[in-house]
Amino acid sequence: MSKSESGSPQTFRIIDASLNRAAEGLRFLEDTARFVLNDAALTEQLKAVRHQIITGDWHFHQKLIQSRDSQGDIGTNIEVEGGKDKKSLASAVVANSRRVQEALRTLEEVAKIEGGVLPMSSEKLQQARFAMYTIEKNLLSRLLRQDKTEKIKGLYAIIDTHSLSGRDPVEITRQVIRGGAKVIQLRDKTTKKKDLLPVAQALSDLCKANGALFIMNDNLDIALAAGADGLHIGQEDLSVAAARKLAPLDMIIGCSVYNAEQAKQAVADGADYVAVGAIFSTPSKDTVVLGLEPLRQVKQAVTVPVVAIGGINQNNLTKVKKAGADSIAVIGAVLGADSPEKAARELINKFEE
Repeated sequence: MSKSESGSPQTFRIIDASLNRAAEGLRFLEDTARFVLNDAALTEQLKAVRHQIITGDWHFHQKLIQSRDSQGDIGTNIEVEGGKDKKSLASAVVANSRRVQEALRTLEEVAKIEGGVLPMSSEKLQQARFAMYTIEKNLLSRLLRQDKTEKIKGLYAIIDTHSLSGRDPVEITRQVIRGGAKVIQLRDKTTKKKDLLPVAQALSDLCKANGALFIMNDNLDIALAAGADGLHIGQEDLSVAAARKLAPLDMIIGCSVYNAEQAKQAVADGADYVAVGAIFSTPSKDTVVLGLEPLRQVKQAVTVPVVAIGGINQNNLTKVKKAGADSIAVIGAVLGADSPEKAARELINKFEE
């Protein structure tokens, strides 16, 4: 007697229902990763789980189909409270992930007690279930950060406290936001953290009130305390992978890179955008001038937004955009102007042309 002939009809009904639930849930999650997030890695991981459990010979599937009794299934007439409520995509991802995990757990137990009815071991089913826990976290994390990531375009204004020359960072930020900036980064290399935190909190509140993103440079602890939308780190700072483990699911992370390989590694580790520079020489930071070619190469290498930084102004931003930049990060072009609001508006208009 073959393995697929040794089980009872009731056992085959359990297996059939569980496999169907798992397959349906996985297909929804796979389509979300593929079409909504455009995430090749998550798509492949979900496809691998689906192929791992949807196996077996034709005779086995015949037994499953033969045992099916959809009309006589009492479960089809049970209505769960709240089951018809409208859901967000994020809640649908959680619901379908749970659906897959529960189905895998059922199959895992059947594999243990039925003496080989299933053409897969309980160990493999357990591995698939554990893989789903990680996939669910990554998928939900990407989804929650997607709206924020989509704002990384146009003008990315860096409020560098050293470049303010004593001016109020909150007031300057207010002017830049009035000029149209949707992304604000606070960068400060010298102020003590206990003094920097109130500034970060004030900028975070200002950005939230105006629909702009607030990103903290370098300091994850201040980003967390201030309720920042994101964190930006460099190659010599805390790694993207480490920051992703510590950051909330909905916090975006940006990373400075100098070439395509660094960009691909940053994205693989969980970066939501990358910043390439310095494109041109800049007085605000002592760094190597890369030029436009690395920007082009990074744009071709990754699918996340690419921010160009370093010496960008009205005279050269068109070249930067043509090279592939989704956004331009500026300091002097805005903070060095008599009117930061006017300067921000003119940069945005020029970029959008």
